[in-house]
Amino acid sequence: MHRLLTGFRPYLALLLLCLGLYLPGQAAVPPLDRDESRYMQASRQMLESRDFVSIHFQDTPRNKKPVGIYWAQAASVALFSDAASGAAWPYRLPSLIGAAAAVLFTFGFGQYLFDRRVAFVGAALLASSLILVAEAHQAKTDAVQLACVAAAMGALGRLYMQARKGPAVPAAQVAAMWLALGVGMLVKGPIPPMVMILAIAALAIADKRWRWLGTLRPVTGIPIALAVVVPWLVAVAAGPQTGFVSEAVQKDLLPKLIGGQEAHGGFPGLYAAIALATLWPGSLLLAPALVRAFKERAQPGVRFCLAWAVPSWLVFEIVPTKLPHYPLPVYPALCLLIAAALFAVREDAYALFSRLWAKALGVLWAVVGVALAAASLVLPVVYGDGFAWMSVPVAACALAAAAIPLARFQRGRPLPAAVFAIALCIPVYAGVFQVVLPALSRLWVGPRLAEAARILAPEGAAVAISGYHEPSMVFALGTGTRLTGPEGVADALAADPAAIGIVEARGEEAFAAHIAALGIAPPAPRAEVDGFNYSKGKPVRLFLYRLQGGP
Repeated sequence: MHRLLTGFRPYLALLLLCLGLYLPGQAAVPPLDRDESRYMQASRQMLESRDFVSIHFQDTPRNKKPVGIYWAQAASVALFSDAASGAAWPYRLPSLIGAAAAVLFTFGFGQYLFDRRVAFVGAALLASSLILVAEAHQAKTDAVQLACVAAAMGALGRLYMQARKGPAVPAAQVAAMWLALGVGMLVKGPIPPMVMILAIAALAIADKRWRWLGTLRPVTGIPIALAVVVPWLVAVAAGPQTGFVSEAVQKDLLPKLIGGQEAHGGFPGLYAAIALATLWPGSLLLAPALVRAFKERAQPGVRFCLAWAVPSWLVFEIVPTKLPHYPLPVYPALCLLIAAALFAVREDAYALFSRLWAKALGVLWAVVGVALAAASLVLPVVYGDGFAWMSVPVAACALAAAAIPLARFQRGRPLPAAVFAIALCIPVYAGVFQVVLPALSRLWVGPRLAEAARILAPEGAAVAISGYHEPSMVFALGTGTRLTGPEGVADALAADPAAIGIVEARGEEAFAAHIAALGIAPPAPRAEVDGFNYSKGKPVRLFLYRLQGGP
């Protein structure tokens, strides 16, 4: 292992690990509802309109997240594709890069908090965590935000260690910390500075020392961070979306703080309850590592990671709105604490891994692997075209990824258990994203509608749709897709007989009655698409109409 950890080798090894985890499925999984497709569609419209200041989903201003992720996605599409393409992977590329960068940053600064062994294993645990793998496959903000948080907190950690006779931190790295914080704010608003401020406050209270904070150089650093964000805020304030900040606070931030926004509520402690899944496979070792961290909290590296993780985690638990990816900004600290415990073989606390309660949690941890195996076999039957033989090796890998690390862990060998867990999850995630998810055809209603529309009107035609208004459908059919009711579809076909009208089964009677009232003989549907709207948990059945032309 010594040769692997010298020079550039660990960075190359971690990068290859990230590619093995994040590349499969990027092009195979269709756009997801609802957030991912909203981001993708808004980024596409930037390229279509050449307006890189305002953010819109069709004609509706999207006054929620800042512009950073839209710029990144638009740049990726401009470089590797075009706005007319329905390919999802160019929009997801910034998330893949962000996830990989977060892993490399975790190793880069983790070696100063602990050593290269701990940093390498901690970064590998972060790379393989289920929640980060999922975010690397989605065109959203969270993987890019994690890269910004990891870079900023890494520099902060180095400054903290410098105050305890650690190596000096170059001025350029301090400036980079503030730059990363500014980019993080441009991507996700207040979350990156919140994580940093809470960590600084926790360290100052625990140490009863404030003087080291001068090494952050806030007098020059804060302007660097603001220089990233303020120009866009000025530009958007001067444009049509003058109320962006107030609307973002009133309609996005405050609803999350007051109640469960968009039915995403949850009880305090929910994130701790689901950590076995979100941090899987590293969660096998999480509980003993946290107990060991509390016992060894006087160690500077451990104290810094606790200050990073605990206050922000508590905030996420208290906020009523709950989504599994919200605590992701603290996962690098948790993974480093796990890795530090794995190498603490000479400490009494190392025996925590052999305690009965730890082994019992290990059995519960294995349920996640069994659930992945079962889902790989069952989901194609329920939401696809029937049993898929390609799912069998995926399920077998998932069972192995649960059984082999658990066996090592139960025998008192936690480090080999971690190594096997990281290695075995690579084929599991590859199979899930490349084989299982694309096979769930009933879930991908938007792409199937777009394919049916292309067959019906190869030359392209205006589209009006009723009863299914999911963002993935807009991305699949195009920005000009008209979202309306059954009567609106009838009006659109009367005005343009070459247009395509799409009506959900429950609106058929209203559509037929209105089109008859317009003096048109009720047409027969040209095509039919049925599926399952997973955003609403309801089946859908859609009929495609066209009054003239086409097969």
